[in-house]
Amino acid sequence: MFVRDRMSSPAVTIPADTVFRDASRLMRTRGIRRLPVVDEDGVLVGIVCEHDLLTAAPSQPGSLNVWELNRLQSSVQIGEIMTEDVISTTADTPIEDVARLMTDNKVGGLPVVDDGGRVVGVITETDIFRTFVEMFAGGRPGLRLTLEVPETKDVVLALAQAISELGGTIVSVGSFYGEEPDKRGLVVKVQDVKKGQAVDRLETLGDHVLDARDV
Repeated sequence: MFVRDRMSSPAVTIPADTVFRDASRLMRTRGIRRLPVVDEDGVLVGIVCEHDLLTAAPSQPGSLNVWELNRLQSSVQIGEIMTEDVISTTADTPIEDVARLMTDNKVGGLPVVDDGGRVVGVITETDIFRTFVEMFAGGRPGLRLTLEVPETKDVVLALAQAISELGGTIVSVGSFYGEEPDKRGLVVKVQDVKKGQAVDRLETLGDHVLDARDV
């Protein structure tokens, strides 16, 4: 799965000469928290987030009368408060890599650009969460198994064969690092298999069942 499979496209963008008030209104009406800023060719030149607008707003609005506040909001341009050093990604980036990029940089969303730097979409943490839910078959009924398995090449094959022989179907598999270097964890969701049968069979394979629950 790649960024292009989960990004919002076309992206909502604004030019740098957009005034504070219009950018704020656009965020509210579209229900978004960040706006890529582009030049006349659609090339990314910056980004403005909800936090930037809150920071740019007067800390004590009551200290300004309505005319002064209106003048401030209609005169400050996004180019004055936007972040110019923008972290971006591309449509063909694997979804797990963009998730790592967002986590490492503590950002909730990234503009997606083409080879010419033009904005073609936006991907957010919500898109990543939805992907996570889908990959782990969240919301689908079945038997959820958490396993500690040997770090061998055929472990997934043996698991699949065992579930198949029990008449079941694997609907999702996820892997994570175990506490020991020669083992790893698996989270597996299967259907049409009883919990007791699955646990007994997998234990005979050398897989340690840490948790088994019907969901």
